[in-house]
Amino acid sequence: MAQQIDPNQLKKAEAATTLAKSLISQAIEQSAANPTLCEEALKQASMEITQAQTMISQAQSTLQASSQQSG
Repeated sequence: MAQQIDPNQLKKAEAATTLAKSLISQAIEQSAANPTLCEEALKQASMEITQAQTMISQAQSTLQASSQQSG
């Protein structure tokens, strides 16, 4: 039986990228006025992007394993 991707995992990846986008926008807005807040927003955005990449890689691995089992 083929493995299936967990749609919740992809929704979490989507949410993480949305949050990262918001944090990057916040960093842009704060870059001149508050460099410390800008730096923190960028650190958090980086962490969210890393989480999203991990979830997407897991989904890709599931697809690859599934296609290898089918073939």
